[in-house]
Amino acid sequence: MPVINRIAEFHDEMTAWRRDFHRHPELNFQEVRTSRIVAERLRAFGCDEVVTGIATTGVVGVIKGRGEGEAIGLRADMDALPIQEESGVPHASGTPGVMHACGHDGHTAMLLGAARYLAETRNFSGTVYVIFQPAEEMGGGGEVMVREGLFERFPMRRVYGLHNWPGLPEGEIHWRVGPVMAAVADIRIAVTGKGAHGAMPHLGNDPIVIAAQIVTALQSIVARNVEPVEAGVVTIGEIRGGNAFNVIPETVHLRGTARWFLPEVGDVLEAKVKALSAGIAAAFGATAEVEFLRMYPATVNEEASTALAAEAARAVAGEARVRHLSKPTMGGEDFSFMLNAKDGAYLMLGAGRSAADPGVHHPRYDFNDAVLPVGASWWATLVERQLPRPD
Repeated sequence: MPVINRIAEFHDEMTAWRRDFHRHPELNFQEVRTSRIVAERLRAFGCDEVVTGIATTGVVGVIKGRGEGEAIGLRADMDALPIQEESGVPHASGTPGVMHACGHDGHTAMLLGAARYLAETRNFSGTVYVIFQPAEEMGGGGEVMVREGLFERFPMRRVYGLHNWPGLPEGEIHWRVGPVMAAVADIRIAVTGKGAHGAMPHLGNDPIVIAAQIVTALQSIVARNVEPVEAGVVTIGEIRGGNAFNVIPETVHLRGTARWFLPEVGDVLEAKVKALSAGIAAAFGATAEVEFLRMYPATVNEEASTALAAEAARAVAGEARVRHLSKPTMGGEDFSFMLNAKDGAYLMLGAGRSAADPGVHHPRYDFNDAVLPVGASWWATLVERQLPRPD
């Protein structure tokens, strides 16, 4: 079975929804316009209930099937990123410094398409909850929704998510059991020495030199403390210190990220970042204040749920276009909080284009509208196969 015919019929409408969201991006927990439009559309589609205000701007639509049965949840994220768009497309962001650089506009449009079809046909038993989540991009909206009682208010057997992925062939769906995305930490280090004139360094204690030693040393953590067959990343992406060419500053600030899959690897990374930073600073007679802020746990797919998701994908895309994802990504995803609380799976939808084209989080990125019916059909098929109507 290919893309569902009824969903293909309103492909143009989904494209219009997606481009409207792209034109009006909103940052985490500020998705006021987006959530209002989502709620209005869900009501217009005939959802049995539409609940707003979860995690500030989150929306949940309730769609009941033709008969009693279990419930499953389908989740899409709605927020944008603080990036100045450079795509040049006609529907480019109209909000300076904010853009949909990760495809959440497409995720929202696909789930709306699935909700429309499911509300029209009701070709299933039980209940479907369509979950529109705010603040995936470092806002932890998934955690907030879980903490505010998402699964108590809307009891479901499983929950599913889908992410577009540039570079994978267009329309292919990739799956894997176990870790699919990494745990994420925010590293912040403040190195304090003693300021001085740049021509008289012996009168100060240069935190720039000390920070440089720390950055170099941090690269040894994974190489010499994590078992080679496991994965870990420590990256410093920001250095701020000094504002004059001839002045040694008092303090230098470093900021970066750590990534891992196994919890014990995360523990090693945290301990070593703190110990190396403080120890190197102390050796130079300075201090280092270190914060290792754990943000998202690893996103881990449960086996049975993943098998059901892959089965639905094959029904939509065909056997040859559903592939095992051989390696997880070190990117992070707060759908992990939902998977920590409930069985489920998170799959990747190929967005096509060449390796030279912009990927996610790039100022020239734009979602590929050609895959909208594929994602919407996968969600709808997932429901119809997991919650079949009785004969």
